[in-house]
Amino acid sequence: MNVLSHDSPIGTLSLVSDGTHLVGLHFAGWIPPADTAQLPDEVLLETARQLDAYFARDLTSFDLPLRLAGTPFQLRVWSALRDIPCGETRSYGQLAASIGDASAMRAVGAANARNPIAIVVPCHRVIGADGSLTGFGGGIERKKFLLNLEQGREFRLTV
Repeated sequence: MNVLSHDSPIGTLSLVSDGTHLVGLHFAGWIPPADTAQLPDEVLLETARQLDAYFARDLTSFDLPLRLAGTPFQLRVWSALRDIPCGETRSYGQLAASIGDASAMRAVGAANARNPIAIVVPCHRVIGADGSLTGFGGGIERKKFLLNLEQGREFRLTV
């Protein structure tokens, strides 16, 4: 595994590849496994380039080779996350319904929480049924920042 630390408006991001696919995007504080190397490969460099364009509001969807490892249910949820357009949100119930199991809201939330490629697989676009911002691995302030960025509103990160 290769890792690249990348500075962003929401803090340092750790980008992880297997040499041919992006396999992880983690927020500050993530500790890489012992078998990782600080070797920026083409996948990591392209991910960094696309992230910079995203934060500059010049990119609304990512075109990167991804390798997501999870259960079949998690993979369905993560695929559905990628279908949520930039600047839009869905509730956990709406996301569950979109994968054909409207009663699986909690399971969708659990899959969302285990998303290994934050931002690119946009789990930040999932909100509570009442419109509230609910849990996010990067913290609610980062979630607010990302949603405001995508909706063209200014928001200063305070974390």
